[in-house]
Amino acid sequence: MAVKVFIPTPLRPFTEKCDTVEVNGATVEEVLQDLIRKHGQLQPHLYSENGVMRSYVNIYVNDEDIRYLSKEKTPVKSTDTVSIIPSIAGGVDAEVKSDVGLTKEELLRYSRHLIIPEVGTAGQKKLKAAKVLVIGAGGLGSPVGMYLAAAGVGTIGIVDFDVVDSTNLQRQILHSTGDVGRSKLDSARETLEGINPNVAIETYEERLTSENALKLFADYDVIVDGTDNFPTRYLVNDACVLLGKPNVYGSILRFDGQVSVFSARGRSVFGGEAQRGPCYRCLYPTPPPPGLVPSCAEGGVLGVLPGIIGTLQALETIKLILGEGEPLIGRLVLFDALKFTFRELKLKRDPHCPICGENPTIHKLIDYEQFCGVKPPAAKETIDEQIEITVEQLKKRLDRGDDLFILDVREPHEYEIANIGAQLIPLSELPKRFQEINSSKEIIVHCKSGHRSARAAEFLRKKGFQKVKNLVGGIDAWSERIDPRVPHY
Repeated sequence: MAVKVFIPTPLRPFTEKCDTVEVNGATVEEVLQDLIRKHGQLQPHLYSENGVMRSYVNIYVNDEDIRYLSKEKTPVKSTDTVSIIPSIAGGVDAEVKSDVGLTKEELLRYSRHLIIPEVGTAGQKKLKAAKVLVIGAGGLGSPVGMYLAAAGVGTIGIVDFDVVDSTNLQRQILHSTGDVGRSKLDSARETLEGINPNVAIETYEERLTSENALKLFADYDVIVDGTDNFPTRYLVNDACVLLGKPNVYGSILRFDGQVSVFSARGRSVFGGEAQRGPCYRCLYPTPPPPGLVPSCAEGGVLGVLPGIIGTLQALETIKLILGEGEPLIGRLVLFDALKFTFRELKLKRDPHCPICGENPTIHKLIDYEQFCGVKPPAAKETIDEQIEITVEQLKKRLDRGDDLFILDVREPHEYEIANIGAQLIPLSELPKRFQEINSSKEIIVHCKSGHRSARAAEFLRKKGFQKVKNLVGGIDAWSERIDPRVPHY
């Protein structure tokens, strides 16, 4: 019996770029096994080495999470669809203060809001009284901040510690060419105050950590997650749960986007009966191993995509403040820009969730770098010389004429942007082409930053290659420290 399986963008390189695959099976388990038989490179992305399905990959039959059906034994029919959903990165007590009013200028500025019955003067006062904290002034934070400012949200806080880079300009519309090298927060403040001088912009130029998150979140009504890494995403979630704050979630990669509202604590959404929904850990209990899911810097992102997802986050934030409509609590919206499709999946609160479940085991913020398996940055670069090599060491060896096999495991379109003359075998093709590599030579593997190449080097060692080293920092480090003529992207 043929069943259609939807393949997310990050996994399409392993299905010959197909977004849907027809496989056979009467249960989810049979469907996935047939999928792996046809596309064997999916195996490590869906199952651990001991054959257990990875916890950061969710499987849906139609719009139902199989964890709340019969798990992998869930039966499927030919009319069903199976979706693979990997991880990619409540309400508001908006009580209007008696001293919050609207000036004549504001009445004119917000006139198109005021004539909407669901907003009106009372709703606009709620917006003015509200305080929203945006985590990140990047791709998602840009449209969120701009639309919240334009809507008249009274206080907008932004947490970021980065400077504007030229690679940001393709999508981070808070910033312009003249802002390159400038603090993102200074640039964001200037842009938002230019949009609406009536809004108070609070900036926090610091890294969000377990030590400062609760203090930063405490004074805000809604937290908007515009982060780009897993440790911060889990930190935002846990801090929101502990404080009972709604978490407006968004994530983006290549052509795919996700958006939801995580509301773990029972809070009044519309000033009425409390609504309790799942948190981010209910969706993804554990993070993927470092480097398995590419970041936007490695996987890329269509510049307009954060505008779409960030605008939806701004929409959900405004709905929460107004207490109107149905927020995305218990629902996950998936957007595929290539096919221009929106799909909605149901989410349920996991009673065994370690932070929002019936018997939580997490009562305070933890070390999220350790939880996600991310090594803390070292004061000085240290390497394991048995399996790693720096760009400086590689340059010396090439200069003295050492006979090395340099392997580039990036994608062909990346190779066209910048290369150092290595042989190109993309990571997704390596299991089928590794025999093209000369095993008699010492092999140096590189990618953009060193994550994909580390996986490739480990794969080759398991296949019996004895002399394999990963180039630490990849072609990025080569461009920065050896040859600036190699384009940085």
